[in-house]
Amino acid sequence: MYSLAESLRAALQAIRFHILRASLTVLGMVIGVAAVITVVALLQGMSQSITTQFKSLGSNGITIVSYLPKKAALEGKTSRISPQDLHAIVQEVRGIHNVVPVLRLAFLSAPVRYHGQSSNTSVTGTTSSYAGANSSYPVNGRFISPSDNQTRRPVAIIGKSLIKNLGLPTNPDGQFIQLFGNWFKVVGVLNKLGTMLGMIDLDNRVYIPYGTARSLIGAGNLPNIRIMLQLNKVGNLHEVEGNITRVLRRRHHLRPGEANDFKFRSAEQLTKDIQKVFNMASLILGGIVSIALLVGGIGIMNVMLVSVTERTREIGILKSLGATRSDILLQFLIEAVLLSLLGGLIGLFFGYGIGQLVVHFVPAFAGAIIPNWVIVLSLGFTATVGLVFGIAPAARAASLDPIDALRYE
Repeated sequence: MYSLAESLRAALQAIRFHILRASLTVLGMVIGVAAVITVVALLQGMSQSITTQFKSLGSNGITIVSYLPKKAALEGKTSRISPQDLHAIVQEVRGIHNVVPVLRLAFLSAPVRYHGQSSNTSVTGTTSSYAGANSSYPVNGRFISPSDNQTRRPVAIIGKSLIKNLGLPTNPDGQFIQLFGNWFKVVGVLNKLGTMLGMIDLDNRVYIPYGTARSLIGAGNLPNIRIMLQLNKVGNLHEVEGNITRVLRRRHHLRPGEANDFKFRSAEQLTKDIQKVFNMASLILGGIVSIALLVGGIGIMNVMLVSVTERTREIGILKSLGATRSDILLQFLIEAVLLSLLGGLIGLFFGYGIGQLVVHFVPAFAGAIIPNWVIVLSLGFTATVGLVFGIAPAARAASLDPIDALRYE
């Protein structure tokens, strides 16, 4: 223990006497750790932000969408979820409610006009049940009513962004906007959702009655819809999915062994998928920016080799006074590890600060966190780098002959 404490004291003293050189030495470590911390914190923050948005769908919600496996797509096959599929699910599957058709006519590409102003938006046809199934509700006016759908009434419920984009009044109820060459009366404004990934404006949207959307695409065109529904009991998820699968496979004439041409999406599944993607991205990007740590380790080795040369006479004096090879080796190893850890701690501080600045100016990264595992991994990696790259200089110092070291000029 005495030898270890003395080696630690000597290492700290050497760093203090050469503070400028030590600062330049740990710069690579600072940059590497700061980059790792910043990247992982921001990715985790974005993951948390998106996960929160998906959780707003509710843990008992399921969405059914058409899906085509790669092999089937190459064979020229097509897939769709039809209104008849919706009707069959409502009639034959138990344990569900709020079964909602969702017919997307355009995604951020439909031109909407008002008094000479124009903007591109997303247009979706749906029913009155959509509000309860998707946590969308009007803050002004009303949502789609059953009579709107039955009579194919040209009414629209808009997101808040369109008020600004089109120069609409603050309360636009009763105003008329033009979509697909038709005039629609604004009857409601939806709650604010914000942005996804800091780029996709979730409030740039228009909802119209499902029946009206069907009439816009024409009676001769069979629409490909999504079906949103809610479970009566969350625990019945697998049972309900199994029943829906049997209904849709029968209706789509799928033979045994053929892959489904549809798939299920639930808030829980989407959340898990998003978290997997971001965790993998954190590991990959963290690994890439960790290259800076290796560069920092090489810098430490070079500086330690220079230090050994400068302190050759000191090493000779220590050995003549009884210091063993292991004492010299331990002193230089501790010095290298201390330099690495010092750089890691400073990098951790800067990484946290940079992350907070980005969060402040980019709301999409709100909720950025630094997981405990990345702190432990970064500091552990820096200590290991210091140890590995400090071995060669330490071994060189320990192997010096005391007579030759004392005669060194």
